[in-house]
This record gives sequence, structure tokens and C-alpha cells, in this order.
Amino acid sequence: MAFSLYSLLQAALLIVNAVAVLHEERFLRHVGWGSDQGIGGFGEEPGIKAQLTNLIRSVRTVMRVPLIAVNSVTIILLLLFG
Repeated sequence: MAFSLYSLLQAALLIVNAVAVLHEERFLRHVGWGSDQGIGGFGEEPGIKAQLTNLIRSVRTVMRVPLIAVNSVTIILLLLFG
């Protein structure tokens, strides 16, 4: 398989899909990344764990509908052009 822009975009799509399907109660809470953990006090900078948890929650919220469209286009392109 040759390294191309399409394969790079497909790898990025797979990573975003993997982040989007992480379920907070089934998976993230078992590894200690639930929404109730990592809450800092007022004026404190959030740690890396809290920032990653917020990123995962944001990707799940914002990218839900665009991921459906991008996945559909990717499937159609793979069916047409192999």
C-alpha cells in the first residue's frame, strides 16, 4: 500500500471514529477517566487527563453528524474505486 494523502486522511478518520465510540460509563470510567474525576479547584489549570477527557467529550458531541457523512462518502469512494 502506497503512502498517499488519501491513506493519511483515512487513518485520521479511523482515529476520530475510535475516539467517537468511546463510551464514558462503559470504558472511560473503568480506566479512571470519567467525567467526575479530574475536577480542579477555582483558578487551577486543568491537568492533561481533564483536557483529554474534555477533548473526547467534545469530539463525541460535535463530530457525530459530520462523521456519519464523511464515513458514508469514504465507503462510497471505496466501493467505486476500490
